[in-house]
Amino acid sequence: QVQLVESGGGLVQPGGSLRLSCAASRNIFSFNYMGWYRQAPGEQRELVARRGRFGSPYYSDSVKGRFTISRDNAKNTVNLQMNSVKPEDTAVYYCNAGDTSGGDHWGQGTLVTVSS
Repeated sequence: QVQLVESGGGLVQPGGSLRLSCAASRNIFSFNYMGWYRQAPGEQRELVARRGRFGSPYYSDSVKGRFTISRDNAKNTVNLQMNSVKPEDTAVYYCNAGDTSGGDHWGQGTLVTVSS
């Protein structure tokens, strides 16, 4: 089975920065795409950022200009750099990967709390 292991969540002040990481158990180039979702209390899980092997990354309107998704193929890791965070960014963040064959994989989630 594919394993995705997230790290980097925690407490951060509004306006601060946080970096989330997702380590995959296989070469991330084997995935059609990798990305990040989040789910806040009382809300549906939403796509935050995603990028494929090629092309430009996708960002939701709520995080565009503040968050950056990046990947390190050598380390089989995808990161989410979160800058200028807001209280409404508080959520459980999930790493997600899609296979070229159509499989969908999820990490366990990591909690990000933005509070002063």
